[in-house]
Amino acid sequence: MGERRRRGRVLALALCLGLCALCLSGCLAGVTEYEPDSPPGFLTGVWHGWIAPLSLVMQLLGVEGVRMYETANGGVLYDLGFYMAVIAGFGGLALIRRRRRK
Repeated sequence: MGERRRRGRVLALALCLGLCALCLSGCLAGVTEYEPDSPPGFLTGVWHGWIAPLSLVMQLLGVEGVRMYETANGGVLYDLGFYMAVIAGFGGLALIRRRRRK
């Protein structure tokens, strides 16, 4: 019965991750059309930086119109938010690793 329970948990986790990926795909860069009057700003840049790995996977799978970076952005604030999120997500992990003592 333990093996059956473990399979159920793995299936539930896979289903949850799939649903999360589907929900997040509506917020990807390049999917939403921004107006010149209201371009994406700092918080949108942060969001696009956080979901950049999902955007990259979708680009590799050949999904049309998905980009990692919104080209019609609001300028410096969008860039700042995007790069802060990317660096914190990928480079931040190195800061919390413990060094092993020999």
